[in-house]
Amino acid sequence: MALSRVLVTGFEPFAGEAINPSWEVARALNGRVLASARVRAVQLPCVFATALPVLQAALAQHRPQAVLCLGLAGNRSAVSFERVAINWIDARIADNAGQQPQDQAVWPGGAPAHFTRLPIKALVQRLRAQGLQAEVSFTAGSFVCNQVFYLLMQLLRRRPRVAAGFIHLPPLPEQAGRHAGSQPMALADQVRAIEQVVLALAEGVVDGEAEGAGVGGSLS
Repeated sequence: MALSRVLVTGFEPFAGEAINPSWEVARALNGRVLASARVRAVQLPCVFATALPVLQAALAQHRPQAVLCLGLAGNRSAVSFERVAINWIDARIADNAGQQPQDQAVWPGGAPAHFTRLPIKALVQRLRAQGLQAEVSFTAGSFVCNQVFYLLMQLLRRRPRVAAGFIHLPPLPEQAGRHAGSQPMALADQVRAIEQVVLALAEGVVDGEAEGAGVGGSLS
């Protein structure tokens, strides 16, 4: 099946930031046609209570064949492909509505975790071959990013052919002062990275059911 509809989501700024690279990347790709795939971008609120209905509406409106949800990880120095979303919320900071839920399920009664449907090791290799920093991550956190990742996979559980997952992006150079210890990445490089992901999926260069070879684990 040719891939023709891709949904890319990004978050509004949060935690006092003036910008969020996830949304800047998503909107830079909005309306683009990459190989056979037209990209549509939707901004998600960084709010636990309203992220779900916005995500549901976007899936219903665009009926995508692939979904890439993007988020900012201020402590990362690479494009991070998340392996797993956990059914748990434990907010270290308040969301943009001032709420800070702790120790509660994302989806009461749902599975303990959901795994990505993206061939993340193969995608990491593709980005590295393009000179871009990329990695596999085994924690999407316990804030709104993890919530959206879990909800995405929960909502798509009866649509197994939809390739979907979550990708964390590092801060932009203008955010470096707020994120000591990370290596910022230019917006142009972040856009190029997600372009490569869409192209790989649209061209069938990587198979959504084939993980690909390569080391991707973590020691801690």
